Amino acid sequence: MIIRDLADIVGTDMDVKGKGWTSRRLLLAKDGMGFSLHDTLIHVGHELHLHYVNHLEAVYCIEGKGRILDKATGKVTDLHPGVVYALNEHDDHMIEADEEMRMVCVFNPPVTGTEVHDETGAYPAATE
Repeated sequence: MIIRDLADIVGTDMDVKGKGWTSRRLLLAKDGMGFSLHDTLIHVGHELHLHYVNHLEAVYCIEGKGRILDKATGKVTDLHPGVVYALNEHDDHMIEADEEMRMVCVFNPPVTGTEVHDETGAYPAATE
């Protein structure tokens, strides 16, 4: 059994920060679950271009408000607590927060813990 407390992750190497986001990685590839689990903050004042060509991601908003833009269709969807979206086709998208958003994110394949977005908005392919 794996038990972790978010309070023990904040400020460690499992608390990864990028421009406009903070990802507290709760479960990683090394945990052997087949997915990684993240408690992610999307900060106000940044428009994030994300395009996970090497991963599938499901995201559940638990705090804050913002929006997601599907770059392929131009559709904008409001995000608020209770909304989930799944990038089941490696969807190219933009995220922007009107209020700091807190998201629960699941990645498959799981991340190792050190990943940050490259210039295309992707995480590198899994090496494990």
